[in-house]
Amino acid sequence: MNRERRKQLVSDYRERKVARGIFAVRCHASGEVWLGIGRSLDNMQNGIWFTLRLGTHPVKTLQAAWNTHGEESFVYEVVEEVDAKDMTPYMLQSLLKERLQHWQSEWNAEAIRI
Repeated sequence: MNRERRKQLVSDYRERKVARGIFAVRCHASGEVWLGIGRSLDNMQNGIWFTLRLGTHPVKTLQAAWNTHGEESFVYEVVEEVDAKDMTPYMLQSLLKERLQHWQSEWNAEAIRI
């Protein structure tokens, strides 16, 4: 790979838009829903599924449902994407916490805190 191409790839990577917001993990078999804050919504499912497959997910109710019903019963959904442009990290974190609480009460769901 030539030097200019490498610089362009690095630049593109740094300038990419990272989707932030609220995600849900839903078990179709039991009807249970777990919600979490995603700082990179596109990558959250991989990490969650990885820990569930290993049997080491910190949310015990989610892990128990996974063990009982199997991977095929679960889906990952983006619930709400937040535009973080022009926000300080503190403002973004506060907004995400507020939105998580809103969706928890709306769906009567447990929070995934990672």
